[in-house]
Amino acid sequence: METSLPKFDSVFSVDCVIFGFQENELKILLIERNQEPYKGRNALPGYIVKNDESIDDAAERILYELTGLRGLHMEQFHTFGDVDRHPQGRVITVAYYALIRIDGHNEVKPVTNFARSAFWQPVNKLDKLPYDHSKIFETGFQKIRRRLSYQPIAFELLPEKFTLTQLQTLYEAILNKKLDKRNFRKKMLSYGFLKELDEKQKGVSYRAATLYRFDRRKYNKIFQNELNING
Repeated sequence: METSLPKFDSVFSVDCVIFGFQENELKILLIERNQEPYKGRNALPGYIVKNDESIDDAAERILYELTGLRGLHMEQFHTFGDVDRHPQGRVITVAYYALIRIDGHNEVKPVTNFARSAFWQPVNKLDKLPYDHSKIFETGFQKIRRRLSYQPIAFELLPEKFTLTQLQTLYEAILNKKLDKRNFRKKMLSYGFLKELDEKQKGVSYRAATLYRFDRRKYNKIFQNELNING
């Protein structure tokens, strides 16, 4: 028996969780909202999907309009559909995340008046966000924490040339735990995908450290198992 579906309207939104690493801090990209509800509050970049666009296209458009960033590789990681998540009615949001090098993306600026500003906020100084954005952020944070054990995502956040201290600081920020310096360096260097450069840090007041570069080709060639940092 053929059953006809009732006509219905759906409202979808997109929220973006964009991680970066700068000045030895893991950061998240936020906007200051310029419209109600929650005008003047800091929130994740997000807005309503238009009826004539796909979710993926909406994610690119919304991130550009609210932050000025475009061309990022973003991935869907979760859908949030609690009935009361939006004060104006039933809105289902699809969350995306990306990992980027902040160098070159420092100047974030909205191109619409929906947001008053865009800025990078350290994750360890993050206040409660409106809607369920704190839950969205935490879900995205747990996602990259899990990926860290089996994919070289840390190197998407670090500058092209980095020190072992920077690498360890980033791992500690994502894992939210202190790692033994000697064991961490020994293990990382033993994998064989870090290339030591004949260069040292510049412009530092302390003893300059040696710089390294991540060799992705070597990683893909020799490494198939999990990056066991905790052992």
